[in-house]
Amino acid sequence: MTAPPAPPRALTIAGSDSGGGAGIQADLKTMLALGVHGMSVVTAVTAQNSLGVQGAWDLPAETVRAQFRSVVDDIGVQAVKTGMLSSAELVETVAQLLAGISAPVVVDPVGVSKHGDPLLAAEAVETVRASLLPLATVATPNLNEVTQLTGVVVDSEAGMREAADALLTHGPRWALIKGGHLAGDAVDLLTDGSAEHWFRAARHDNRHTHGTGCTLASAIASHLAMGLDVPEAVGAAKEYVTGAIASGFPLGGGIGPVDHAWRWR
Repeated sequence: MTAPPAPPRALTIAGSDSGGGAGIQADLKTMLALGVHGMSVVTAVTAQNSLGVQGAWDLPAETVRAQFRSVVDDIGVQAVKTGMLSSAELVETVAQLLAGISAPVVVDPVGVSKHGDPLLAAEAVETVRASLLPLATVATPNLNEVTQLTGVVVDSEAGMREAADALLTHGPRWALIKGGHLAGDAVDLLTDGSAEHWFRAARHDNRHTHGTGCTLASAIASHLAMGLDVPEAVGAAKEYVTGAIASGFPLGGGIGPVDHAWRWR
């Protein structure tokens, strides 16, 4: 009997979330839910639960480099997603590795956790701008992260255009500005400086949204690995994460996760 062909392959380069709602765990759950073979390069280990981040420890750069080479040189990748890269050294290490591949790269410039815990050192912000963003097929900051990267404060949909323009000056091919922190519908703006795509969804009254950003970026990477173009991948990912938010469930004593398996339940 002939073995079935391998599914599309996507790689996440991110930190571990011991509570299972965000980070590497959310990325791999998303990839599996979307029919993609997920692989991982762990950059940091966190002690984390529904109440917040109690501790975080970066892995050595050589450990990150070895994981990447092990996966890419043998298995290969069709899309990459980056998440928590908390130090300038880790950002620079990952940027050097990504410069050597041709697969599309989704950069989720994680700055703070859902609970407000800082996950990116202040001195690493400039390294993200100078080294990582120029390699991004699409960068996916939320409104706090886009302010951290560009200085632009967004308080309206019109401000999202200004933020996208500012982000694009740092080199990503596409900017996806996530407007989830604005009032009203959950609206995101995707643009390459020429074409403009708005993605809207009803806002769900559900506080259990831990892992939203990781899940969206991983869903985009998954759909890029399947061969979709960027606007199609973002549209499909938006539909998936909206359902996951609607089905988010309580866990522990704080903010629960989105439900990566919402389509199956």
